[in-house]
Parts: sequence; C-alpha cells; structure tokens
Amino acid sequence: MDFNLKKLTSDAGVFFTRAVQFTEEKLGSAEKTELDAHLENLIARADCTKNWTEKIFRQTEVLLQPNPSARIEEFFYEKLDKKIPSRTTNGELLGQYMLDAAKDFGPGTPYGSTLITVGEYQSRLGGAEREFLQTSAINFLTPLRNFLEGDWRTISKERRLLENRRLDLDICKARVKKAKQAEAKAALWSEEVDKAEQELRVAQTEFDRQAEVTRLLLEGISSTHVNHLRCLHEFVEAQATYYAQCHQYMQELQKELSSANSDTYPNSFASNAKPSTSATCPSPVSSATLPGVSPPCLASSSTPGIAQEPSGQLKIQDVQQPSTGHRKAKVLYDYDAHDTSELSLLADELITVYTVPGMDPDWLVGERGNQKGKVPVTYLELLS
Repeated sequence: MDFNLKKLTSDAGVFFTRAVQFTEEKLGSAEKTELDAHLENLIARADCTKNWTEKIFRQTEVLLQPNPSARIEEFFYEKLDKKIPSRTTNGELLGQYMLDAAKDFGPGTPYGSTLITVGEYQSRLGGAEREFLQTSAINFLTPLRNFLEGDWRTISKERRLLENRRLDLDICKARVKKAKQAEAKAALWSEEVDKAEQELRVAQTEFDRQAEVTRLLLEGISSTHVNHLRCLHEFVEAQATYYAQCHQYMQELQKELSSANSDTYPNSFASNAKPSTSATCPSPVSSATLPGVSPPCLASSSTPGIAQEPSGQLKIQDVQQPSTGHRKAKVLYDYDAHDTSELSLLADELITVYTVPGMDPDWLVGERGNQKGKVPVTYLELLS
C-alpha cells in the first residue's frame, strides 16, 4: 500500500511538472525542443491520412447503409463481437410485396402476371445489392476500420509518449540552466549541477529512442496508402459488377415487358396505312435511352404516321408548326427516311418536334431549318 501511494504521489508530481512546462511553453516563457523537419512532415502526413480515412469511412457507411438506426445496430453488434443478423434489402422486400399482390390480383390477369415478372427481377436486384454490400464491407470498410482502430491508435499512443519525453527533456534543460545560474552565484554545490546534467542525458536518450520508434511507425503510413489503394480498386470493381448486374437485369425485364405488352397492347396504325413489312417494334417506352442498346425497330410502311382525310392523305408540307405545344428533342440514333414524307435524322442533333390531330402517337412532325417530315418517337429524347 505504501509503495502504491508513493508511486501515485510520484506520478502526480510528474504530471504537475509537465503541465507547468506545457503552460509556460504556450505562454512563451519557456523554451521548447522542436522536432526535426522530417518527423514533423511525417506527423502532418499521418494526421492528414487519419482525417480523410475517417471521412471516407463514415461516408461509405452512409452510402452502403443510409439508415442511421441500422448503422447503430451494426456498430453495437461489432463491439459485442456478435454476428450481424441478415437484413432483407429494400429490393427483395419490394419484390416479395409484388409477388404477394399478384396472388391476390390473380396471376392469370395481365396486371398480376406483370407483377410476378417485375417482382422476380426486383428480388434479383435486391440479391445483387446484398452481395455488393457484403463485398464492400469486407474488402473496403474493414481495412479502413482496422487502420483507424488499430494502427492509428498505436501511432497516437507513441506520439503521446514522445510528447511526454519532450516535456521531460525540456524540464531537465530548464533545471540545468537554473543550476548553472545558481552555481555562478555560489548558491548551489557543483554536485547539484552534475545531477541535473545526468538527468538531462537520461531524458535526451529516452527522447531520442521514442522519436525513433514514432518515426518508424509514421513511415509505415506509406504502406497503409498502398493497402488502401488496393482496397479502393476492389471497391470500384464491386461497384462495377453490381451496376452491370442491375443494368443486365433491367434490360432483360424491359424485353420481357415489351414482349408481353406487344400482345396485350398492340401498336395501332392508321386504317389506310399499307401493311407492315418489318418486325413489330417494342412500345415507345423502351430501352432507347440506355447506352449500348441498338436502335428500336419500326413497324413502318411507306407512308406511316399521318391519317387520311376524306379528300386524300394529308401532305406533310402543308402542316404548319403550332404556336404552342412544340418541343426540342435530341436524336438518339441515325434514321434514314423511307420516303419524302419523313425526315432523315443524325444522332445527337437537336430538332423541333410537335404533333398534329390525326397523327399516329408513335410519330411526330420534326423540323430542322427549312426541312420538315415525320420522325419516329423512339428515336428521340424529348428535352422540354
């Protein structure tokens, strides 16, 4: 008990002495031993690495799990070293709701069968999301967390020891200085100066040793950057795989819906139009706006798009642009006009489009300068 009390008293004295030295340094009344420039640069680089790693880690957590309550729950499971329970993704939940709704509406009805198709693909999207979340957590979040909770804590501990050794060194320097001043005035014996100098040598040795240990740890930040770079590549690969799967699933879903809708809601053309000579095209709500998708087919005839009047077919050149209702459109694909009533298109150009009474909804009247003609809606992206 006596030993512990003495140690406690000694530690309190050291803490008080360091606090006095630190305060005097802040007030400018005491000298401070500066670290060498290389070590200062390593410390600044380490602080920068820690700050940005922490921000990236936190924001990645938000990206992967936007629900703060779920993040808190996962945090407690990790601290308790318990396995995080499997959580149903929103896509999987939506898919299950659609499948359940289809049972009530009747799987044989158009709406019910479509709900089943969409629900199955929503479940696939949810499964792809689950795999992405698991891969990202293992390959990206875990290494960042290990750095913040492992390597950085060790570095911080050694830096605090280095700061204590520096304070002890400066305290010893101040004692030697005072001892020499007192010796000059014959107020102290020479052995007091020797004792202060011996304490200074010991403090200098401990400071140098701790500075070397801290330097080695800080130089390891370069290896941390290399490791985080590899993890970042794996995170991007996981994202690319996830989005590619989603894109593939949505393309397949669109094809299935287009095929189903072509039977349920067939395209209607003008009653006097000539028979179609090409394959039936999907609904205008198609994959035309998706990159890498081929232009949609057109179930066209030689003169599609304009209904006939009793006196004969309406001439496209007689159509006048309305004062309101016209819009700008961006052309998605090249299109070659089949006859003089149509307007040829070049991908990425902008044209003015509008509709007229009696016109097929799959077509619009397009104008480019003095040129005018019918254009297919599925080749356009309406802008305004």
